Amino acid sequence: MVDRQLRRRGIVDERVLAAMAEVPRELFVPPAFAARAYDDAALPIGHGQTISQPYMVALMCELLRLHGDETVLDVGTGSGYAAAVLARVARWVVSIERVPELAAQAEDALAAAGVGNAIVVVGDGSTGGPGHAPYDAIAVAAASPVVPDGLVRRLAPGGRLVIPVGSRQDQSLALVERQGDEIAVRRTVACRFVPLLGAGAFEGGD
Repeated sequence: MVDRQLRRRGIVDERVLAAMAEVPRELFVPPAFAARAYDDAALPIGHGQTISQPYMVALMCELLRLHGDETVLDVGTGSGYAAAVLARVARWVVSIERVPELAAQAEDALAAAGVGNAIVVVGDGSTGGPGHAPYDAIAVAAASPVVPDGLVRRLAPGGRLVIPVGSRQDQSLALVERQGDEIAVRRTVACRFVPLLGAGAFEGGD
């Protein structure tokens, strides 16, 4: 996976590549998909959600430029896989999931993977969730029609946020950087994520 899906597609951050190699992805997919755990594709995990494509997880981590001493917010815990990877390259990860059943499953998977520097909370990730802010970095694994103000406000000075932005069908991965009161947004690659539901993004079934 690391050589064929990541290095060949331009991922160069060695810390991210090492994290992707170390995290046992099969722990974060349903048993029926264990044989496909390392496929270059998103896979269903129930409740209408997916575990993201490995390349997208690696790209988002790389764009955040983590050095190991950061506190990171992971929005859309899902299976917990991205939180496990982020925990390898950051000091502390707070992961927020709106579906309690997925949050519980992710906690079990993180424990099985030996991740001790990440917690999972249940809440509305589009608003940034309760406590713990400001964050040095925020990774959002669901698409929003706009960059949610609630997440931008939770960025520490110099912080970076990656989030898919667009419609439910067509999106691009946005990199948001905060320097003082200035916010810079840069679009990167085209992508396709499940919608981010909540007060700061797509409302309910809209």
